[in-house]
Amino acid sequence: MADAINYRKAKFVASYGKTSQIPESTCPEVCFVGRSNVGKSSIMNKLFDRKNLVKVSSTPGKTSNVNFFEADDVHFVDLPGYGFAQRSKSERERWADLIFDFLDMERSFNLIVSLVDIRHDPSKLDHQMIEFLQEGGYPFVVALTKADKLSRSQQGRQLASIRKQLNVPAEDIIVTSSQTGLGIDELKRRIEAACLDDEEDGETSEE
Repeated sequence: MADAINYRKAKFVASYGKTSQIPESTCPEVCFVGRSNVGKSSIMNKLFDRKNLVKVSSTPGKTSNVNFFEADDVHFVDLPGYGFAQRSKSERERWADLIFDFLDMERSFNLIVSLVDIRHDPSKLDHQMIEFLQEGGYPFVVALTKADKLSRSQQGRQLASIRKQLNVPAEDIIVTSSQTGLGIDELKRRIEAACLDDEEDGETSEE
């Protein structure tokens, strides 16, 4: 792998509706997870510097599969958004099972990017996701989305509040905006550090 990932080379690889369909890891993987209206697709498109590689829907909760993208031999995994109330209970349960069954697989979890809307306190489901990642020893960062909707002082207050609520170290939380590009370079650095370290060490860190 090169010293940096060429994110603009990103391409869609495959979409899976069941974990049994997903092949084993063959390269470093970065997973994106969050509520269905958190702006996950927009952040991934900003990361890739592409307008619509990751489909952005006007209907929250549209993504119902595990979608794989690839750039420079790194897989970027778009997990279904969780917690969209207008979907049926059975469909919400299927998505939850799909997310957690995927995270329970033996895979190259180099980094998990957990997205939380900076404008609001973390939801119960956000807390559950962070606790799951912490208890499982997954390497992860929290990306606070939609920061352009707040002033700088509001961003600072919400950052401090959310960090305290989720009990996440300051260095593992990044304020981002898909509109302005805020935090995207830092997110890229964290991704590259996780993936390049894995290439050098020959194994995924579980710290």
